[in-house]
Amino acid sequence: MKLYDTLLAPNPRRVRWIMAEKGIEDIEIVPVSLMTGEHKAPEYRERAGLAHLPALELDDGTTITESLAIGRYLESRYPDPNLFGRNPEEVAIIEMWTRRMELYLANPMMMHTRFSHPMLAALEPPVPEVGAYNLKTAEKMMKALDRQLAGRAFIVTDRITVADIVAYTGLDFGRLVKYRPDASLENLARWRETMKARPAAEAGLKT
Repeated sequence: MKLYDTLLAPNPRRVRWIMAEKGIEDIEIVPVSLMTGEHKAPEYRERAGLAHLPALELDDGTTITESLAIGRYLESRYPDPNLFGRNPEEVAIIEMWTRRMELYLANPMMMHTRFSHPMLAALEPPVPEVGAYNLKTAEKMMKALDRQLAGRAFIVTDRITVADIVAYTGLDFGRLVKYRPDASLENLARWRETMKARPAAEAGLKT
């Protein structure tokens, strides 16, 4: 299998983090340059269907895009440690929080960073008002997440799950624009330190 990857974006980092948590080392990493437009090349589009990263190419040539779809596939192939739920109830609750983290925290933080960082102007023109609007959405979710994390090490269960990975990689993308969450969100800060200390956090930043 091959993972088409880039270090610039948070969604591929989700997949690398999942791979690191599971100790997956038999997937070839193929770097793709966003800044030079490699992801828009006809060869890549034909393979992936869209100019999106990451993409996982299976041994039979089937290609899966969208980080969570890739994550679910990897969970089925490499079930331990479990990240998506051990029983129907866990699966549902983890899915609920993963969706919340993606829609109301990770995606808005990505949009804030993309439309605020000068370096990313090569990909799309900066639109400060779009960045500011999305940051407000993300910060509202940060407050809710801080409440959820009261008395908890992780967002959903007593172990790390994909909800934590989605939330942390999205929030951490804001470091490109030197964003730091409000210091009053103490539970969020504690959780961030817990996530940052995991070996997979560093692996998620490397190919």
